Amino acid sequence: MSALIAYFSRADENYFSGALRTVEVGNTEIAAKLLQEITGGDLFKIEPIQPYSKDYNECISQAQEDQRRDARPELKAYPDSLDGYDTIYLGYPNYWGTMPMPVFTFLERFDWTGKTIRPFCTHEGSGMGRSERDVKRLCSGAKVEKGLAIHGNRVNRAEKELAAWAKCK
Repeated sequence: MSALIAYFSRADENYFSGALRTVEVGNTEIAAKLLQEITGGDLFKIEPIQPYSKDYNECISQAQEDQRRDARPELKAYPDSLDGYDTIYLGYPNYWGTMPMPVFTFLERFDWTGKTIRPFCTHEGSGMGRSERDVKRLCSGAKVEKGLAIHGNRVNRAEKELAAWAKCK
């Protein structure tokens, strides 16, 4: 069995250590691609049909409203099946202590019985927040292992940290 690396990431204008900066590739996508190099797993990008704004402050407003409404934004696509995977690495940025709502949509789509979920997040100081608890709540039947929180402005230098975490099971 192989691994799936499912992740949500947002490029465009982002927050880095107190300043806004526009990026072509989001931090979580960088981490997911590094993890793919380390594990050889398949990549799947979680993308809502209606993306969040490219403007950081507008994105914040939209994402907070989604969280307040407990929204489940529709996604562009899903993997056909998770049957060929025993381990799912689940990546996302920390949005106010948990995952962005499109990740909730993704998780509620599948039966997680017998799967191992290894969450990882990028953040600017808030770590994993309550996201591991949320994954456990949404994915009954799965073994949810301890997650890895990667500081967003250090994601390009996180290969050793990701490799060590991926190897400890």
